[in-house]
Amino acid sequence: MTRQKIFAVTGGASGIGLAVVQRLHADGHKVISLDLADKTQTSALHELGVDIMSIDVNDEVSVRDAHAAIIKTYGAVNGLVNSAGVIQKRETPDQLSMKDWDFVVHTNMRGTYLCCAVFGSHMVEQKMGTIVNIASIASTSGVPLHAYAPAKAGVLSITQCLAGQWGHAGVRVNAVAPGYTQTPALQAAIDRGDRDRALLVRQAALGRMVQTDEVANGIVFLLSDQASAITGVSLPIDCGWLASVGWETYGGLPHTKQENVQC
Repeated sequence: MTRQKIFAVTGGASGIGLAVVQRLHADGHKVISLDLADKTQTSALHELGVDIMSIDVNDEVSVRDAHAAIIKTYGAVNGLVNSAGVIQKRETPDQLSMKDWDFVVHTNMRGTYLCCAVFGSHMVEQKMGTIVNIASIASTSGVPLHAYAPAKAGVLSITQCLAGQWGHAGVRVNAVAPGYTQTPALQAAIDRGDRDRALLVRQAALGRMVQTDEVANGIVFLLSDQASAITGVSLPIDCGWLASVGWETYGGLPHTKQENVQC
């Protein structure tokens, strides 16, 4: 039986964060979900019996208070997953207000760094711990998301910097780079016409979107002792999106050609 560990998951009430919480809980670990979610969003967590704490990753006091409460109640944290984040409406630079830009970048990049700094510094003192951040396929690709993509590129850089900073203490810092994942936030964007599901599916080598539990599987692996020699990496979990971006130049992936023939 796997030894029970203590994990904290920001953004743990929905989407990828919720899938991670569910998987870690099913594996027998103590999981604390850190979120600003309302009672409706946390109902699934209450059903599991998972502990819930409120946190605002944009507020340093909130993050430090949450960390202190976890240490006091449960002891040292073995692993942190930074899943709190927001997506961005597709807008041109003249349309995208700096207020919205700041919110996306502060939440996705600054919030990730802040949680890493607070939780990770204590891990260094304990000489143990692992962190997994949520980057994106947009971390390394040019896309028309002028706040989200730079923020996620920043998350990748933060991951690499901290992996080098803390490796001497046995603290590992990695990231996953999900492709277009079937989360409530992305579904809302599809529903309001801000994303085209057919195009998202068309670009992936596997011809489908990523599921949240598939991202959770990759995160749990990076948290585990099986990944004990892995730090500073960003693991794509994208149904082959990155491997396929060049195919459009040559008429598209094989499955898109088959669709055209059928039409």
